[in-house]
Amino acid sequence: MSKKQKVGYFADVSEIPFEGPDSTNPLSFKFYNKDEVILGKPMREWLRFAVCYWHTWRGNGADIFGLGGTANDRPWSTENTLEGALERVDVHFEFCTKLGIDYYCFHDRDVAPEGATVAETEATLDKVVAKLEAKQKESGVKLLWGTCNLFSHPRYMNGATTNPDPAVVCMAAAQVKKCLEVTKRLGGENFVMWGGRDGYQSLLNTDYKRELSNSATFCRLVANYADEIGFTGQLLLEPKPREPMAHQYNFDAETTLGFLDLHGLTDKFALNLEANHGTLAGHSGEHEVEAAFARRKLGSIDVNRNECLLGWDTDMFPTDPALSTYVMKRIVDQGGLAPGGLNFDAKVRRESTDVEDIFIGHINGMDCYARGLRAAAKIIEDGRLDSNTKKRYADFDDTAIGQKFTRGEATLADLASHAATTTEPKVRSGKQEKAESIFNAFAYGKV
Repeated sequence: MSKKQKVGYFADVSEIPFEGPDSTNPLSFKFYNKDEVILGKPMREWLRFAVCYWHTWRGNGADIFGLGGTANDRPWSTENTLEGALERVDVHFEFCTKLGIDYYCFHDRDVAPEGATVAETEATLDKVVAKLEAKQKESGVKLLWGTCNLFSHPRYMNGATTNPDPAVVCMAAAQVKKCLEVTKRLGGENFVMWGGRDGYQSLLNTDYKRELSNSATFCRLVANYADEIGFTGQLLLEPKPREPMAHQYNFDAETTLGFLDLHGLTDKFALNLEANHGTLAGHSGEHEVEAAFARRKLGSIDVNRNECLLGWDTDMFPTDPALSTYVMKRIVDQGGLAPGGLNFDAKVRRESTDVEDIFIGHINGMDCYARGLRAAAKIIEDGRLDSNTKKRYADFDDTAIGQKFTRGEATLADLASHAATTTEPKVRSGKQEKAESIFNAFAYGKV
C-alpha cells in the first residue's frame, strides 16, 4: 500500500444504517431500507444499486476549467500503476460493504492501466481481475456490468468503432473482446457499449453513412462473440448526443432505437440510459425512460443529474424526487429492471474533497431513488393516474372505428367516411393539471 499501511480505509465510517426520515445523521439512510418489502419485493431488488468505479475511484476533482484535481490527497494510491490499481480494489470493496450496496460497474481502464502493447495491457488487467474476483466472493458484491473506455486514448480521437482507420477499429475490437471475456469471468449481468467519440466534429470530412454502417457491423460482431463465449448477460447501448464530439451517433433513445431497427440489431441490444444525457439532447430524463419503456428496451440506468446552468455533462448525484418517482414507476410497471440496475454515474463535486463526501453523495442518491420507489408504489396503489390516462384513450378500445384502427384493419377511406358521418368531435381536456396534482402529491409528499 503506497500511502498508508492500514487495515481499513474508512475507519471513521461504520456500516451505514437505516434511521428513517426523521434522522439528521448524514451518514444514515432516511428512505432506503434494503430488505423492506415494497409491492412484493425487497427494495434492494427493485433498485439494484451499483457503485461506478470511474468517478468514485478514478475521479480526482477535476473539471473542464480546472488545471488539476482537488482530491488527489486520498488515504489510498491515486497513481495509475498496477500497485495503485490493486490497492483500489481493497478500497472499493470496503466502501461497497460499508455502504451496503450489492453491485458495481467499471470501464476496463478504470480498474487497470494500459500497457505498451495489447498483450501487456491484458496481462495487467488479468492480475487486477483476479483480485476483483476474489473480493467479490469474499464480500458478496457483484458486477452489474463492464464496459470499455474507447475514448480517452489519443488513438480514439476520431472515434473507435467509427474511426476512419481500420487499424484503430481493430484496437477497439481487441479491447472489447477482452473486456467482454472479463465481464463474463466476473459474472457480470450486462455489458455496455458506449461510443464516447463515435460521431463527428465536421461533416466536411465525414462519410456519415459509412461510419454508421461500420458501427452497426461492430455491434453485430460484439453480439456474435458474446454468443460464442457463452455470455448470457444483457447487451446495452448508451445514448449521448454530444460532448466531446459535436454530434454523436447514438444521440438519444429514439435515435439509438432507430439505429438498432435499421441494422437488424433490435433483438440484440437494450438501452442503458442517463438522465443527464437526455438533458443534453434537449429532452428530459423522463422522456428518455418513456421512449425506451414504450419499446420494451429499458435495460439499465445511470442515475445522476445535471447542473442545467452549465453547458456540460456534470454527472452529479441525483436529488430530484419527481424524476426518481417517474423512473421508478416505469421500472415497477415493467416488473423490475433486472438484469439491469441503477448505477451512480455520479461524482462528488470539485469543491467536496473529504472522504466522507463520497459516502454522503451515494447515500443521498440511494435515498432519492428509494423515496421515488416508495412514491411510485403509492401512485400505483392509488390508481388514479393510470386510470385517467387509460380513460383518455378509451375510445380506441370501446368504439368500433377505434378498434378497427387499432387492429390495423381500417383504411384511410374508412376513417374519412367515419368523419363524414359524425358531428364535430367534442374538445376534451387533457387534464394535465389534474395529473400533476396527483403525481406531485406523492412525489413530494410523505412516503
